[in-house]
Amino acid sequence: MQIKIIKQMNAVILFIIGVPLIEIYLMIKVGGAIGAFNTIFLIFFTAITGIFFARLEGLNTIKSGFNQLIKNEIPVYEIISGATLAFAALLLIIPGFLTDIIGFLLIIPITRKIFIKAISSKFSKRKINEDFIEGDITDSSEDNKNGKDS
Repeated sequence: MQIKIIKQMNAVILFIIGVPLIEIYLMIKVGGAIGAFNTIFLIFFTAITGIFFARLEGLNTIKSGFNQLIKNEIPVYEIISGATLAFAALLLIIPGFLTDIIGFLLIIPITRKIFIKAISSKFSKRKINEDFIEGDITDSSEDNKNGKDS
């Protein structure tokens, strides 16, 4: 169990260090190719455009969720999709090209569905038996009513 936690912590630390390094590298490369002012403009443009489309897709997801509720169905996909859209909007707000690309991919319904399937299949493969302890419950108040002592 400790080895899994250590591996996950290493992945998180690598992610926290790696993503900004990639973003800085990409900004330097793009800035060298198109200029500093155009790079800054492009970063703001992608953030504003992405948030606009995230809002539109979020409203479509809410509409779809209400349709599911009207049909007396639980809108599970819509809830997960809404959380994914919120994460995509966060990625689009963060300055950088890598986060913008991932954010735009999460806004597009087809790629969002692929992403959700990939993540959900990873969680469904976990062993459930490790987290549960089986046992029986006896109600001692019922035994006392019948004249039995515990």
